[in-house]
Amino acid sequence: MTELPLFIAVETAADDYDIDKLHERTFGPGRFARTAFRIREQAPHERALSFTARVGNMLVGSVRLTRVRIGTTPALLLGPLTVEPPFQSVGIGARLMEVALKAAQDSGHRLVVLVGDEPYYARFGFKRVPIGQVTLPGPVDPARLLVAELAEGAFAGVAGMVSASG
Repeated sequence: MTELPLFIAVETAADDYDIDKLHERTFGPGRFARTAFRIREQAPHERALSFTARVGNMLVGSVRLTRVRIGTTPALLLGPLTVEPPFQSVGIGARLMEVALKAAQDSGHRLVVLVGDEPYYARFGFKRVPIGQVTLPGPVDPARLLVAELAEGAFAGVAGMVSASG
């Protein structure tokens, strides 16, 4: 298989329309009802920590990080991470994750939380949050609430509700 000529870049305002259309195609109208979406709509995502993936001039993937708090502890909420369906399963999502998490760590962030599939996200250091330690302001399958420490021990003693901190 030939490797794709993938270009990863920091997201800019010029990407908004294409990213919105990508989210529409990959998540559909149900995305607006998801608890994580409801948190993200309360604060803008961090452009400096959000990235796009392009093949040529075609947007094929996106990842965003938003500042939140878990109780009183600063953290980031990862998502959405999305890749155009014809380009899934070739490592684009993994590249976006690696770049975003490294940028977050390099910027001094210590924790990232997300709602997602543990088998996929575990390879990036995400672990299931113990039931009841962290809550969201809406329904979430507790098996899908994950956290990654960007600094060793950053999750020790952290508990509470996830809320936008924008």
